[in-house]
Formats: sequence, structure tokens, C-alpha cells
Amino acid sequence: MAETSATHLDLEPLDGVRLKDLTTLRVGGAPRAAWRARTAEELAHAVSLLDAAGDPLLILGGGSNLVVADGDLDLTVVVAGNDDIEVRADGLVRAGAGAVWDDVVAAAVDAGLSGIETLSGIPGSAGATPVQNVGAYGAEVGDVLTRVRLYNRETGVVEWVPANDLDLAYRYSNLKFTGRAAVLEIELQLEPSELSIPLRHLGGKQLPLKEAREEILRVRAAKGMVLDADDHDTWSAGSFFTNPVVGPEQADVIARAAEAERPGDGDAMPRYPQPDGRVKLSAAWLIERAGFHRGFPDDKAPARLSTKHTLALTNRGGAGAGDVVKLARTVRDGVRERFGVELVPEPVWIGLSLD
Repeated sequence: MAETSATHLDLEPLDGVRLKDLTTLRVGGAPRAAWRARTAEELAHAVSLLDAAGDPLLILGGGSNLVVADGDLDLTVVVAGNDDIEVRADGLVRAGAGAVWDDVVAAAVDAGLSGIETLSGIPGSAGATPVQNVGAYGAEVGDVLTRVRLYNRETGVVEWVPANDLDLAYRYSNLKFTGRAAVLEIELQLEPSELSIPLRHLGGKQLPLKEAREEILRVRAAKGMVLDADDHDTWSAGSFFTNPVVGPEQADVIARAAEAERPGDGDAMPRYPQPDGRVKLSAAWLIERAGFHRGFPDDKAPARLSTKHTLALTNRGGAGAGDVVKLARTVRDGVRERFGVELVPEPVWIGLSLD
């Protein structure tokens, strides 16, 4: 941000920071400048000034869903630092865009509110959750999201927008990739309950809320999907590819191809019927059946598939953005050649692309 703009704002300067310091994948170069906005008002004001100046801008939350180019970056970073969380007895939960998402989940569970406990341990900020409609174990933020407070970058208006206006779908909203608005706050409606929502991985069983949260954290940690600075399997952008949704005929073709190579695989192929008649497949299953093993390619590569979970691309401590891109292309192309399915990356790409 230009010095003249910065003097009008009570922003915290993040001098000398690189995107590798602000993202869970830990890759990314140096922006022109970086600031942290402590309130929703300052976040909106900062975005408005940068947009008016025509400055390239990256609005950052927890940095858990980004793949950023190396080197000097022609952009300014504004980090959402408004981390307030409000939990009401009637189940209404409000959180600032900069609140750590797992803190929101923990606060809800501690208050005896059910609806997001299966989203425990997901890294990132609250403001990012509606953008890609974060979900896990059969639940999505869109199931409980009532509205979001947005700064509309086209009109300059700050307003609460109903969740129905976001076109929420599997890992999608009309905020994703468009940059049309900045999320300032989110609002959720949860249910007072002693029991969790049905846990899909336990056959629909319900557990006491705190037990359910502990169970989800245990399962995610076993897959390297709970952040741990000492575990390189967690130096990732989470699940790197979305689960593909295909027509039933294509699903049958894929099952036959798997069966021909390994008897029994066709019947065992995970299939999740969708309301529109299509079928959601498991990206991790396709990756494994295309010949990619945990830890691929080898223990010397700077970027590898997780040793715990083939859907995560990980930085083993010295990877750059180019290493991650190379690995992602190899996996995507391998699945396409084997099954004719094009895996789509889930993270947002800054300054580079997979193609």
C-alpha cells in the first residue's frame, strides 16, 4: 500500500513478510507491502483505498488454501485480523473474517451448539469458509450459514448478504475466484444439542458434542490434516483436488477400468450419488489407483504427496512453488490418462497456474 494511503489507516505493518510465512503450504514470495487490518471497518477501508489506487491486492485470512508464486510479487497483502467470536445461547454465532476457524468450532462446541463439529481441525480463517463452502465428513458451512457481511468491491457498499445469494455448492460460492467482494464477518445458525450431527464415517452415529470433536480431530490428525509445525505432512493446502462429479455412465466406465486391472476394485470404488443424478467420486481413490503412492515420488523430493493421505501435496521443508506445480501436474495428468477424469485443484493460485 502506498505510504499516503497507509497514513489514513490504523493498520499493523508486516514488514519483510513473505507469503511463505503466511500460508500453510509455506511457499510464496515477497509482496510489495503487507498489512493487518484489526477491524472489519479497517479491512473494508483498506480494500477500498487499494482498489481506488488500482493496486493489485490479495486479501488473506489463514492462508490455508493458496498456492503462491515465488520471487517478488506485484501485489499488496491485507490480512484480515478481526478475530472476534460471538456465541449466543439460541445458537447464533458470529465471527470476524480473521477468526481462526477451529476456534469458532471450539467455541460452538463448548457452548453446546451442534452443526459444525465435523469441521473441527480445518485450517484457515472464518472468512474463508463461505468462499469455498468448506466441508468435511458430510457437512458443509453452507448447511448452517445464514448470511455474510461483505464489502462489495464493485459498488463500495458494506452489507449483510443472505447465504442464499452466494450460490453455494460443493466447494463453491460465487465469491470464489471472482474477487467481487471481501468477507468481513460470517453468521451461522446452530442447534443447541448434547449430541453431534450424524458422523458419516461412523455410519451416521451421533456422539456427545465434545467426543465428536475429539473424534474428528483424531481422524484428521491421522491423515496429517491438522496443522503441526513439526510435521511436514501438514505443510499443505489441505485436500489439493476436489472430488470429481461425473455422470453415472462415466462412473461405470471408470469402475470397469479399475476392475480390469485389479479384480474387486470396481465394486469397491467409492460412489456418492448426487441430487442431480450424477455421482461424486473420491479423488484420493483415483489418485491411488492411477499409481501414485503416499510419499510420491520419493523421500528426496522437496514436494511430495503426504505420507498419510494421497490427496494432500506437501512441502517437505524446502519446496518452492515450482516444485508444487510440477507435482500437481504429474498427479492430474496421471489420473486423466488412467481414467479420463480431469482433477480440479481446490486452492486459489496467485501468480501461477497449473496449465
